[in-house]
Amino acid sequence: MPQGIATSTGDLMRSTFDLELNNVTKAYGDTVAVDSIDHLFSAGTYACLLGPSGCGKSTTLRMIAGHESVTNGTILLNQSDIAHLAPAKRGTAMMFQNYALFPHLSVLDNVAFSLRMKGEDAAVRHARAGEMLDLVAMTAFADRMPDQLSGGQQQRVALARALITNPQVLLLDEPLSALDPFLRIRMRAELKKLQQELGITFIHVTHGQDEALALADEIVVMNDARIEQAGPARSVFDAPKTAFVAQFIGAHNVLSLPEGLFAVRSDALSITDVASARLEARITSIEYQGTHVSLTAALSGDQSVTVALTDKDFFGDPKNTGEAIGLDWKMQDAHPLRA
Repeated sequence: MPQGIATSTGDLMRSTFDLELNNVTKAYGDTVAVDSIDHLFSAGTYACLLGPSGCGKSTTLRMIAGHESVTNGTILLNQSDIAHLAPAKRGTAMMFQNYALFPHLSVLDNVAFSLRMKGEDAAVRHARAGEMLDLVAMTAFADRMPDQLSGGQQQRVALARALITNPQVLLLDEPLSALDPFLRIRMRAELKKLQQELGITFIHVTHGQDEALALADEIVVMNDARIEQAGPARSVFDAPKTAFVAQFIGAHNVLSLPEGLFAVRSDALSITDVASARLEARITSIEYQGTHVSLTAALSGDQSVTVALTDKDFFGDPKNTGEAIGLDWKMQDAHPLRA
């Protein structure tokens, strides 16, 4: 298991500039990958672009980085449009999904590579690279080649290489997807800690709801090339505005009732007697998940719901597949959804 990321920030700059997207569009012929999106990322924020594959989140990230051209719109950093600048001139740095380490260069030379391209003296760039490796607890691996590292170690090297340019904005394209589940949880905690220590803006693309909720100050949910909802992580989870967000963010039921369309959290539903319930359902599956038990139940009209019960509540009054149950909830726990 790797050691924790160091807390010393060295001479890395804290973010002082907002990043603003205005009417940003990316089209490939007749196909629109990103459709006229607007968003302000406040300086020093950890933001997650969350959405399914093909929704436009990675294309948005690459446009900010300069690895994709902008069809229309502006990308403002410190109120200056950077959309047509070369990647190295933007004040941003990108950490790629596959880490993109040079296999023929040592860890130290991988981290120092961008300074080499700028013509920095070897002693200067190696000293600076050494500081970055110390920051991510990889000093002992400086002389190794990338293929001698684990996935988590390669990630740390890629992170150090991105940070060496002192970016105002660090862009991360699904940086945890190649890691095993245990290491992914460990590394997301360390990414959050590092962002807080450095104080720079992180924009992190993911399709994992749990990852976004664990990391983000702000979640930007994308769907079909547009921003569906954006806001503080807790606000987006507690009060989704559309059926898509409620379903994609997870742990919510979308209910079509006579009075309208609502989202109700799975843990806000309670099981009651059928005679006194708002809805009648029939249990179709039961899953024990350690901290809770998840019941799926079918409603009339091809609707289904999920109910999350504590293990004590479930085993205190066990239910069976095929059993009819009543469902109820408090009115304040039902959030109306836009059509």
